[in-house]
This record gives sequence, structure tokens and C-alpha cells, in this order.
Amino acid sequence: MSNAVVYVASDVHLGAIPDENESAFLGWLEEAAAVAPHIVLNGDLFDYWFEYRTVIPRGYTRALGLLADVVDSGVRVDLTGGNHDWWGGSYLEEEIGVRFHREPVRLELAGHRTLLAHGDGLGPGDLGYKLLKSVLRSPPFRWLYRWIHPDVASWIAGRASATHSRQHPPTDDERTRSEILAEWALDRLSRDRDLDLVVLGHTHVPRMDASDGGGWYVNTGDWVWHRSYAVLRRGEPPELRALR
Repeated sequence: MSNAVVYVASDVHLGAIPDENESAFLGWLEEAAAVAPHIVLNGDLFDYWFEYRTVIPRGYTRALGLLADVVDSGVRVDLTGGNHDWWGGSYLEEEIGVRFHREPVRLELAGHRTLLAHGDGLGPGDLGYKLLKSVLRSPPFRWLYRWIHPDVASWIAGRASATHSRQHPPTDDERTRSEILAEWALDRLSRDRDLDLVVLGHTHVPRMDASDGGGWYVNTGDWVWHRSYAVLRRGEPPELRALR
């Protein structure tokens, strides 16, 4: 299955995008499952996700049901935790059936030796976020946060999210961050001969760059503004597409 076509998307931010974008993504997911035996959702599928032991965040029923149907149909779905939904776990794995990755992971995708990561906290700079990330993902914080009432926790997450303000073309700051991640990825490809593809998200800026060694860097963009995704096929360069 890893040698067939693979569809990759990231930064959907379900729960914080317009209804028409969500409907478009769910339609894309159905269509991708009809032609691809492997789908990768590379972080921030949800604008907010935190797993309690017995509580599931509201607002994702249709998406979760469709994901379960896709997995039950025999399609492999890999889901990477992003900066909005890193706190996934056993519910997504055991009840929905996806393969959940909290850290960067090496996979073979359509014959491409791939480093897959959401992209937050990679590359130089962004020190304030990197410090915050180390706190938010620590076991003590997760234990304490679980004791906050889910309604209050969802409100806090909604106030902290900036997704609603990103429904526009990329800003100069976002393009700058896109350049930093591209340089990081291309450097990684040049130094690691066991890789021929690096796939990131996070920046909300779709792009594809060829490395000097023949590999590729792909950022799949987002579904907040671009509705962009990548298609990987064995023996072919990656392809960036956008749903209109």
C-alpha cells in the first residue's frame, strides 16, 4: 500500500473554518479515499483537540464518523498532531482507527523516503513558541489541564486560536516563516541521504521545492484559505493541487 498513490493535507482547522470549507474538505476526504489506499493528515486537522478519558470535543461528529468509515473501508490514515491538536491519543487510534503521531516520523509514502512533521517548532527562531510548546506538552501541564471543565477548556482554546483571523492570503510574517521552514527542510535533505522527501504543514503557505540532491520539500498549505493538498505517486515528483 505504501507504494501506491498517497494524498496529503494539513491545517484543516475543523471547528474554525467556514461551513463551505468544511464541506469541501469532507468531500475531498471521500474522493481521496476512493482512489488512494493511504491518506496523511499532517497536523491541525482540528482547531482544538484535547482527549479526556470520557469526553470528546463537540463539533467534529461528521468528520470523525467519515474518518472511521474511511479506515473501515481499508484505507490507511496517518494523523500527525499539530500545534492545535497534538493532544490526541487512544480515542483517535482505537475508536477511529487512525495512526496518530505526536513527533516527526519517517514513513515511506508512495515509494518516497519521507520525513513527515507538522512543522511547528522546527528551524531557527520562534523561541517564544518553542518555550511555550515545551510547557504545554509536558506531563504536568497535561495532567492539570485535564482537570479543567471541558467547556472552560474549549473556551480557553477558542480565545487562544487565531484561525478566524487567518482567512486571508498569507501575511508577510507567514511567508517569512515559510521561507525558514523551507530552508530547514532543504538543509535536512542535503544532509540526510536516507531521505528524498520532507513534508511539512503549519505555515499555511503551500509550496514545493526541489533539493540539489534530487529530493523534494513539500508544504501542503491549508484549508483555511487555499484548500490545498499534495498527491504522491511512486517514481514521480510530488504534485501540489488546490480544490476550487
